[in-house]
Amino acid sequence: MKRSGAMKLCAAAFAAGILAAAGCASGPSSGTKAALNSFIAGHRYAEAETYLDMNKDSQYGQKNAVLFYLDKGVIQNHAGKYKESDATFDMAEKRMDELYTTSITRAGGTLLINDNTTEYAGEPYERALLSVFRALDYVFLGEHDEALVESRKLERFLQELNDTTGAKGVYKDDAFAHYVNALLFADAGMMDDARISLQASDATYRDYVGMFGMPTPHFDFGKREKNHGELVFIHFNGVAPHKISKTWQIAWNDAALIVRSDSSADQQAKNALVSGFVGNSIVVSYPEMVQDPYRIVGSDVYVDSQPVASTQLMEDVTAIAGKTLASRMAAIKTRAIARATAKYITAEIAARAAKAACKRACSGYACYLCDLTGAVAHGMAAASETADVRCWDTIPSQIRMARVKLPAGKHDVAVYFKDAAGVVVSTQTFSAVDINDAKRTYLSYRTAQ
Repeated sequence: MKRSGAMKLCAAAFAAGILAAAGCASGPSSGTKAALNSFIAGHRYAEAETYLDMNKDSQYGQKNAVLFYLDKGVIQNHAGKYKESDATFDMAEKRMDELYTTSITRAGGTLLINDNTTEYAGEPYERALLSVFRALDYVFLGEHDEALVESRKLERFLQELNDTTGAKGVYKDDAFAHYVNALLFADAGMMDDARISLQASDATYRDYVGMFGMPTPHFDFGKREKNHGELVFIHFNGVAPHKISKTWQIAWNDAALIVRSDSSADQQAKNALVSGFVGNSIVVSYPEMVQDPYRIVGSDVYVDSQPVASTQLMEDVTAIAGKTLASRMAAIKTRAIARATAKYITAEIAARAAKAACKRACSGYACYLCDLTGAVAHGMAAASETADVRCWDTIPSQIRMARVKLPAGKHDVAVYFKDAAGVVVSTQTFSAVDINDAKRTYLSYRTAQ
């Protein structure tokens, strides 16, 4: 009986270690992300949507509902299901706005750096791109008044973001979002609003040069020609960067220095680290941004078999995502250390209590098992340590655009997608595209090869 009691106590120590160290699922698995990107690359959007719906609960759950709606909304957009896409994005937007309002207060102007146990609220650039997609959904539906509503909402969001982050933020405005808004306002004859949005876009593109190393796009149109309209082609290219969890073992004194140097660090974490508690190191995980390779780097537009324009880079999502994460790494490290410290201390307390109880109840060789409690508890804490790697994985790496003046009438439009060597990887043809006098016609296409 004594041996049995000792074994039960050791099992309890195992459970204590698990409870102390257990993390929370970090959104969709790498397998799910790869499957979705494979569907997108093959333009198998119906399969992608079915796959998402089948795995909603197991891969996303309530804490990652925003991610689910973002992934589904962009897939529906690429599939041409614009009304369904807008309804899906609306669900994402409402929840993001609720969470964003809360995190503004708590995080001093940036979205809260969420631990995996919190609900995913999205990044500011994800929130802006969501509104761009919603506006385009309405454009393709021919509902231009509704598109303008989205443009105005987006302008308000970007103004709030700029006011809140100020000089502190890496991403504090969105040049491409302003540019799309300028086009849509001009389409509606709202030239003052168009001018303001275009000025904001130009100013932000100047910031992009130094911040993201991105050249400023330029379209030279000259004077308007009679009986001519315009084609605007938007090329969503590549696969989004994604985060992976990198794990390091940090010496206790080094961890204490990192936390102590951060004025925003939780005081309890500071106290625990400075005092040292027990042990000489902790296991800490940080997110790292990774960009999977893709072949297509540009695209040329042909109209009626004649080359007319090459697309220009309008938004470098990879650069924005990477710099946004890098700008927060100091705070992320501090919070990761605080989290790892809490796990360590909880596991140590549970292990000591279990070991003491085990020693009182055991006899003979069974007592040797009591010495395993500490190793088990701390091993579980280390094994469960993982960074928050959630992000919108189905958006493109970059957004490109071509603008072409064309005579009014119907035209066949072909787009040639090329690699870095200029080799054509794939083509897409839009037949009998209707160009109206003094109007813009929008087309979009996604590549992920």
